[in-house]
Amino acid sequence: MKRAVLGTLATVVGFLAFVEFTSGVLQGYYTPMLTDIARHLGIHDADVNWLEGAQLMLSALVVPAFAKLGDMVGHKRMLLISTALTGAAALVLPFTDSFAVFLVAWALMGFYVVWLPLEIALIWSRSRRMEGRSVITARAAGLLVAALEVGAIVGALAGGALIDSLPLTVVLLVPAVLIVVCFFVILFGVKESPEPTGGVFDTVGLVLISLALICFTGGLSLLRLDGGLGNPWSWATVGLGLALVAPFALWELRHQDPLIDVRMFRSPALGPVFLTAGLFGVSVLGAQAPLSTFARTDPAVYGYGLGTSGFATSLIIGIYLIAMIVGALLFPVIARLTAPRLTLIGASILVGVGFLMFLPFHETYGQVITNMVVVGLGSGALVAALPAAAASAAPASQTGVATGLTNSVKTVGGAIASCVFGIALLQGVSGAAGDGTAGSLSGYFTVWMVCGVTALVAAAALAFVPRTAFTDAAVAETAIEPVVR
Repeated sequence: MKRAVLGTLATVVGFLAFVEFTSGVLQGYYTPMLTDIARHLGIHDADVNWLEGAQLMLSALVVPAFAKLGDMVGHKRMLLISTALTGAAALVLPFTDSFAVFLVAWALMGFYVVWLPLEIALIWSRSRRMEGRSVITARAAGLLVAALEVGAIVGALAGGALIDSLPLTVVLLVPAVLIVVCFFVILFGVKESPEPTGGVFDTVGLVLISLALICFTGGLSLLRLDGGLGNPWSWATVGLGLALVAPFALWELRHQDPLIDVRMFRSPALGPVFLTAGLFGVSVLGAQAPLSTFARTDPAVYGYGLGTSGFATSLIIGIYLIAMIVGALLFPVIARLTAPRLTLIGASILVGVGFLMFLPFHETYGQVITNMVVVGLGSGALVAALPAAAASAAPASQTGVATGLTNSVKTVGGAIASCVFGIALLQGVSGAAGDGTAGSLSGYFTVWMVCGVTALVAAAALAFVPRTAFTDAAVAETAIEPVVR
């Protein structure tokens, strides 16, 4: 019987791995053709940033809602709905040359960000009667993240190859077809999580947190615009977003079935996990563009950089993603030999050390690759570990919410970092050599230092987590008293 149950769960993980492979393709496929998309839409290259910003903003909004609905009505059901919305949006892209329509459709594709949290919550729910539930979930998370990164590599390579040989309309159809296939894989291959919690959806809570996130991320976008730092309205919008968190928290504390049980942030196990997710977002979401532009900067003109070609730069990214795969697969193994908490600490230290290595070692191709391998090992482990850790430490009625929060908080951390790094790279540019289109070296030092220090702060925060956290012993305690009240 036990072997049959494990076999069924392994089958579910296999189907979900295809979903994450699709997610990875979406994350890597479009990058090589962003310039072609800009030409097709008749916009400036800089306006492509609006695509990323709009998708990040929608991602931050939909994760709390879909995660909570997953706990209430079933994780598979919400996985299907989010996949259908992503596929419908992807099918719009090939057939429009309107920037406004393309922007809306691109933003709606951001629904794919809820896939991993919903999948982890589904696996956690399906494995509720198995021994070693935490280890099983951690191992499954590692496999899902490995599939995601493989998809990202395949997507980047396929996108780069196809855009050179096929019309853009045909190229944009490929991921849309893959998402449609993904929908039917979920429909026929994945069983629903047992015993959804039900309840009444907290609409007021969703409105309050949505307003807070829109104001906060919108204010950060305004700060990045020319003259934004000196514009009081930009700062006021950011401040309003932060201020709106207070009425949201007060409402949630009084609500019988809150959208997000804010008491989870006071949990000795979950609080540091959410903090780590936010700090991790600084590097995993905020630092990738600066690393790419640093590699492409010509040292003969600016005095720093690697001057790599597009292909050589893609090799750096590819090696980084391979390191992430290795880190994700090693996480459950090392966690079983030591402890999940120690593995999380070690992964955060790797990310911190890897970025701080850039400070003295950034002048050669080999040095940059070495640094990125160290960062990638830690990053892969964290991408797999954070949602699994959140699931194991959360109350049964908030599993999807907790895993989703790791994504939401990570997105907010990435949005803050993107703003800060964009401003940092502009400082001193006017005095730089060349045509003034490259970032400043001092700005890159700021990026590496902030990424390194935030990762080490995360490691320090995790040191205060209870020693048995994220283990089956802790799960038994959580069932009795899930959150510090």
